[in-house]
Amino acid sequence: MKNTPQAWERLTATARSAPDERDVLAPFGFATRVAALAMAERPTGSLIERFALRAMIMACGLAIVAVAVNYSSVRGLFAQEQTPAPDDPVAEMADLAS
Repeated sequence: MKNTPQAWERLTATARSAPDERDVLAPFGFATRVAALAMAERPTGSLIERFALRAMIMACGLAIVAVAVNYSSVRGLFAQEQTPAPDDPVAEMADLAS
């Protein structure tokens, strides 16, 4: 076919006059497939993501261990009566002011 303007015009005119037989609607089950692909678990996460999750789990475990080890000390602090020490200058000044 020759590359002339008339040939191009005939070709575009023929293409415009061709009926559009494409489906207007999505095929059956398309939305389900798209939703399933979107919610599918990725086989591999990023390296930072994996290490961050492990670090968070380790930090939570260490925090629980620290609370468990020091529980008796903390409980003893709250069980004692909160009286100021006799040699506390701030407490002595507060007693004098009141």
